[in-house]
Amino acid sequence: MNAFLITIDLNTEFQDITIKLPKTAIIGTNEFDSFLENNRINIEKLIQKQDNEIEEEFLRGSLSQILRERLKILLAATDQPLAIRSSGLLEDSQSQPFAGIYRTYMLPNNNPNFHMRLQQLENAIKIIFSTPFQKNPRTYIESNHYQIEEEKMAVVIQEIGGSDHGKDLFYPTFSGAAQSYNFYPATGMSHSDGIVALAAGLGKTVVDGERALRYCPRHPRINILEPKDIVENNQREYYAIDLNRSNFNLQEGEKSTLKKIKITSRNFEETLKNLSSVWDYKNLNFIDGKFAKGPRVLTFRNIIHYNSIPLSEILLRILEIGEVGLGVPVEIEFAVDYISTSTTDYKPTFYLLQIRPLSISKEYTEVDIGIGEENSIILRSSHAMGHGVINHIQDIVFIDPLDFDNTDTMSMVAEIEKINISLKQLEREYILIGAGRWGTSDRFLGIPVKWTQINKARIIIETNLEHFVVEASQGSHFFHNLIAMNIGYFTVGKTSTHDFIDWNWLKNQETISRTKYFYHIRLADPVVVKVNGRKGNAVILKYSGNNNS
Repeated sequence: MNAFLITIDLNTEFQDITIKLPKTAIIGTNEFDSFLENNRINIEKLIQKQDNEIEEEFLRGSLSQILRERLKILLAATDQPLAIRSSGLLEDSQSQPFAGIYRTYMLPNNNPNFHMRLQQLENAIKIIFSTPFQKNPRTYIESNHYQIEEEKMAVVIQEIGGSDHGKDLFYPTFSGAAQSYNFYPATGMSHSDGIVALAAGLGKTVVDGERALRYCPRHPRINILEPKDIVENNQREYYAIDLNRSNFNLQEGEKSTLKKIKITSRNFEETLKNLSSVWDYKNLNFIDGKFAKGPRVLTFRNIIHYNSIPLSEILLRILEIGEVGLGVPVEIEFAVDYISTSTTDYKPTFYLLQIRPLSISKEYTEVDIGIGEENSIILRSSHAMGHGVINHIQDIVFIDPLDFDNTDTMSMVAEIEKINISLKQLEREYILIGAGRWGTSDRFLGIPVKWTQINKARIIIETNLEHFVVEASQGSHFFHNLIAMNIGYFTVGKTSTHDFIDWNWLKNQETISRTKYFYHIRLADPVVVKVNGRKGNAVILKYSGNNNS
């Protein structure tokens, strides 16, 4: 990425903002191989253990002396918080990206004891070395027809771009992810116009599929959602590095060094002022300008609509060059530090954090959805991802919209996991239908499942209800991995007269099991799923004996 930035010289093109790559060091896959060999780790025995036992075995191991000496040199040169990221061979594959399967640890790097800082860094590296062998990543690797021995783990150590906010917190003003290909373009937009997701604070909000603002960088003034829906889906909390946690246990997970903070009116008067607008609830619209009075929400309009930072132009330029360089559509992660100041020579900073290939099916054969099959339609979607005809699925798992309760989604997670386990034992794929966003970290936006809890689903469908309209999960790692595995992914919108689900037909079929929320039905004959990814539409048809081509 450093050569990339030097080659295109973005700082000459955009002189009112500093564009940079954070200081970065890379630990090669040879150290991963050496660690396994030197610590005599037996992979066959290792994968029989629980995740915490696998981590503990790796934590007991020792990194090479050469690597430890180099880590000491690195830590002596920086007291900036550090991101410790995975960089697996399979994760960075152009044909099968594994984005988000592994962890990223954010270290405060501020313990007064240098040896403790070194130990924390070493522990983060060891745990990342252990992740391919843990349950979720291993299941994902195997479901993509790879062997666990094929994965080799490199580690990226990167300074985190941002600023201290008081003595307690460290974060960039906002972060985001941008894709050069938009799987769900709005009216007047094309797939190649791209999509961006923005959120205040650290980028974990975006990659975990929590509340974030999405817009098209080529059409920044067009709202993807109506203003009232932007308010309804507005970000309520943000992530920051907790500088008070100079001692922590990384086995507690990625959040062990982070703090999740509620966004308050004080935030809007300070660090988030440049990102917010006043909501005019009488006229159902936004009022912009720093002197506007009233309740504020995160809209990024000062940047997106009024170009206070040339964010869209920067993103389009990087995405364009990235596509040329990698030869496929790409996704980038970035952060921006943008402090309110009266200093005339102040320039905000744009940090390019990652660039990777975005997997898109290369299947170009035309799929005829058909217009003479109305009586056979179980489901129709005008926002569909995937391509082809699937005609072997007999199992459908769904929630009746009348039963859905977004305050009890954790119960739904437990129920669907049990159903998924039973279908996995039978080696049966199924269609999964639910309200809101699958795989979100915000349990009020949908059902916060992990991939392993629904990994036998071949078609995943998100529905909107009368008073529950949620954006599709673009920008999240969960969504990216659905793409990489060619899972059919449909949205059935409440606002579309074209979209349709025959709920009565579904509820009248033979029920294999019925939980508090889920129906599991099994049909005598398989349904026929037709997806035209180039046009973005799909149907699921009842079996008729002649509709499976």
